[in-house]
Amino acid sequence: MRRACALALFLAALAPAQKITLNYPTRSGASWPLFIAKEGGYYQKYGLDATLVFAGHPSGIAMVVSGEAQMASYSLESVMQAAARDPNFIVVGSSLNKAYFALMTRKDIGSVKQLKGKRLAVSFLGDPPYNYTVALLRNFGLTSRDIQWVPVGADANGRAAALAGGRVDGTLLTPPSYFRLEESGFNRLANVADYDNIFASTTYLMRKTTVAANPKLPEQLIKAHAEAIKRFYEDKNFAVKAYQVYDPQSTGDIERVYDGYAKGNLLERVPFVLAAALKSVLDQQTDPQIAAAMKAADYRKLVDNSTVDRLMKEGYFEALFGPGIKAEEQRKSKLAYR
Repeated sequence: MRRACALALFLAALAPAQKITLNYPTRSGASWPLFIAKEGGYYQKYGLDATLVFAGHPSGIAMVVSGEAQMASYSLESVMQAAARDPNFIVVGSSLNKAYFALMTRKDIGSVKQLKGKRLAVSFLGDPPYNYTVALLRNFGLTSRDIQWVPVGADANGRAAALAGGRVDGTLLTPPSYFRLEESGFNRLANVADYDNIFASTTYLMRKTTVAANPKLPEQLIKAHAEAIKRFYEDKNFAVKAYQVYDPQSTGDIERVYDGYAKGNLLERVPFVLAAALKSVLDQQTDPQIAAAMKAADYRKLVDNSTVDRLMKEGYFEALFGPGIKAEEQRKSKLAYR
C-alpha cells in the first residue's frame, strides 16, 4: 500500500498542479490548517496550486457561489443558513468543533449576569459570534432580549476597538484580539470553548457543481489539511510561523494561541461533520424566520461525510497518525451526521 501511495504521489508530482482558490473568512486558529497546508507544501503534494484569499462573511460564501473560490473554510452556522436558501452547497468535512471565543467586558463588570441591559458588540445581527454569544448567555439565564446589540460591521479587531473605545460594554472575541484588552484590565468572563453544549464548527464548504467537475478535489483537500493538522501538533515553531504569514501578530501572542489549541486538541484529526454540531446550530438560532427556514431544510443533502468515511476505511488516517487514532475514528464515526 505504501509503495502504491508513493507511486501515486510521484505521478501526481509530474502532472501540472491544479490551480484553485481557497477562502478563509477569519484570521484565527480556525484557519490554521489552510495556513500550514500552504506554507508546508501539502497542497502541492496532492497536486494543487492553491491561493489563499481572505474575505469575511458573507463575501466568502459569494466567492464559492460564483466559482471564484473552489472551497471556503467556513463556520457551520453560516453554511447552514446559506444552504437553507441554496441547495447547491456541500460540506465535505469539518476541521474544528470548538474554538476560543472569550467574552470580554468593561473593567467594572464582574459577572455574565451583570450584562443584563448592557451593550454588546457584534459584527452584525445573526452572524456566528452573535449566535455563540446568545448560546453562551443562556448558560447564565440570559436571553438575546436582555442585551442591547450593537452591530459594528467589522471583524474581531473592530469589535475589540468598540469595547476599548467605550462604545459598548462587552463583546465576544477570538485570540489574539482579546489579549491586549486583558492586559489593559478588561475582564474575561467566560470562554465558549469551555461549554460542551456550544459548538463553533468550521467546515470545508464547496459547490456541488465544483465537486462534480473535480471529483477528487474533496479527497485532495482533506488529505492536505490532515497532514497540516499533523504538522500543527508536531511542530509548534512551524505552526506559529505559518500563522504569522497571514496574520502578522507577535510570536508570543501566536504561541499563546497555539498552546490553547494544542492543549485542547481543537483541530480535528478525523474531520467528520458531527450530528451534535448541526443540532447545536439549530438550537441556538434566535431569528424566527431563519430558524424556520433552517429547520425545514434537508441537511442530508448538504453534509457529505463519505470521503472521510472512505479514507478511514482505507486506513489513511491510521497510516498518517498511527494506530492510536483508531479509537478516535470509531468515536467520531458514531457521532458523524448521516
